[in-house]
Amino acid sequence: MSTEGGTKAVVAALFANLGIAVTKFVAFLLTGSSSMLAESIHSVADSGNQGLLLFGGRQSKRRADAEHPFGYGRERYVYAFVVAVVLFFVGGIFALYEAWHKIGHPEPIDKWQWVPVAVLVAAIIMESLSFRTAIQETQKIKGDATWWQFIRRAKQPELPVILLEDLAALVGLVLALFGVGLTLITGDGIWDGIGTAAIGILLIVVAAILAVEMKGLLVGEAATPEQIAQIKAAIVAGPEVESLIHMRTVHLGPDELLVAAKIAVRHDETAGEVARGIDAAEARIRAAVPIARMIYLEPDIYQAGKPATGPSATDLPDTAEAH
Repeated sequence: MSTEGGTKAVVAALFANLGIAVTKFVAFLLTGSSSMLAESIHSVADSGNQGLLLFGGRQSKRRADAEHPFGYGRERYVYAFVVAVVLFFVGGIFALYEAWHKIGHPEPIDKWQWVPVAVLVAAIIMESLSFRTAIQETQKIKGDATWWQFIRRAKQPELPVILLEDLAALVGLVLALFGVGLTLITGDGIWDGIGTAAIGILLIVVAAILAVEMKGLLVGEAATPEQIAQIKAAIVAGPEVESLIHMRTVHLGPDELLVAAKIAVRHDETAGEVARGIDAAEARIRAAVPIARMIYLEPDIYQAGKPATGPSATDLPDTAEAH
């Protein structure tokens, strides 16, 4: 469901941004407004970003092979990180450069004056529809988490990226409308440059947030605290496992979790009994947390009253703080 929802939000954003980019660029050609040029480049960058997210999702579905035995699930994180880089350089840096030029050499908008306002209003409407789709798809999976918590903790990169991009686009459109509007009212083109500079700063801030979040996913993050609690309960739920010594989890992709644990078994069990007990524990884990696709359980001898050797379940955190 999360993958389908993310794809739907990405496709909606892609079509919206393609339409918006064309109208903004036409408005720039007619008026020469730097805010319109900055917003045009912003929409082109966003369209490219959505294409990258779709391509990354397709690449992540490739089957595991000898070179990548754990599969390609993290391709989605790689392309989401590239999105942050593109947004920073193509969107933010270009907008700041254009603002510096416009503030140094301000020019009034003295032709087709109604065009940028009409285009920006239309773009706000289209971007709002795209943002609404992203919100609706996110609400299906975010549960009780706040929006900021969802962006910080989500393992699926598409929805957080689209949410931040669409939010930045809406705020950027308002800033562009502010700059263009004041330029038309006062006849001073410096306001157009100020609006462009504000757009550039906004894009750089959003790109930085995305880069930090995607870096955490690329490095490798553990399961959520709720999932870890479910996995622990599943391991010790049967009679085959005396206790859990320690456990580690890591996401191989948004929808694929690796679980590695050392479990204590009775000393008088045969190898066959231990093997059947491990199979039963793995089945319980998969039933409790379906995305636990790869599970490695290492048996150790349980001795009553004697602490287990090696790192305990509390020596190291099972999960790092999300992002």
